[in-house]
Amino acid sequence: MKNTTLVIMAAGMGSRFGGGIKQLEPMGPNGEIIMDYSIYDAIQAGFNKVVFVTRKDLFETFREVIGDRISKVIPVEYAFQEMDAIPAEFSVPEGRNKPWGTGQAILAVKDVVKDPFLVINADDYYGKKAFRIIHDYLVEDHPHDKKYQFCMAGFILGNTLSDNGAVTRGVCKVDANGNLTGVTETGGIVKTADGAEADAADGSKVSIDPSAHVSMNMWGFTPDFLEVLEGGFTEFLKEHGTELKSEYLLPEVVDQLIQSGEADVKVLETTDKWFGVTYKEDKPVVVDSIRKLIEDGIYPEKLYK
Repeated sequence: MKNTTLVIMAAGMGSRFGGGIKQLEPMGPNGEIIMDYSIYDAIQAGFNKVVFVTRKDLFETFREVIGDRISKVIPVEYAFQEMDAIPAEFSVPEGRNKPWGTGQAILAVKDVVKDPFLVINADDYYGKKAFRIIHDYLVEDHPHDKKYQFCMAGFILGNTLSDNGAVTRGVCKVDANGNLTGVTETGGIVKTADGAEADAADGSKVSIDPSAHVSMNMWGFTPDFLEVLEGGFTEFLKEHGTELKSEYLLPEVVDQLIQSGEADVKVLETTDKWFGVTYKEDKPVVVDSIRKLIEDGIYPEKLYK
């Protein structure tokens, strides 16, 4: 059986959550955070290493809250996403105050990830099924047709909406073979009595199918993707490196590979309900959701005994 790694993106601060480190907010009955449940599900699915992508200024807090504890049940390594972690021929423009996006975050693991790997957000709860189906895909043998073979968890849009405000989702187009053909970042998505609606380009509202597949930044990659990211980051900086807010985004890199015919990305459907802490008002919902999962026997009262 192949080794597989779980990569958790945890370098961001939650401004809409109130400015605190939302990834480290206690949610479970014994102070567990959302990452605890993701890691628990990943271990059960068969993943055998965790890599946390964080920032150097958060490292000690991060290690104290979760890292040291998790290292007792699964090997743990760290990678750091920093604004100045860019090729030597470039410089950070004056006035920029944040790193370069999710593509740079994953590029940070290049020296510590050597096996097929799953990427997730630190502050999202994904459910057990997604971890199982992505793990199984990563350890399978796939056709050698000179294309990259990646995968993503395809969540149902209606299972990912917040009761407390609008969200942005990557709405997916999927072909007859279950492969991703495109991702459209769609903002302003809210629940309606009939399903969901989103912001149109002209500022009006447009109905959106609540049964559509969406990406929640849960991707399965092979290690050679890190080389793609490295070369792509250089090209990105050539074009956007003087901008203050430009971001090198994982979905956009994947979409470019699909459009150029260099990659097939299998969409693996999960009907589990996603939840997370986009807004401060989401926390009670997350706490109640975790409590119900424990009451239903999905998780033990204490995860790591």
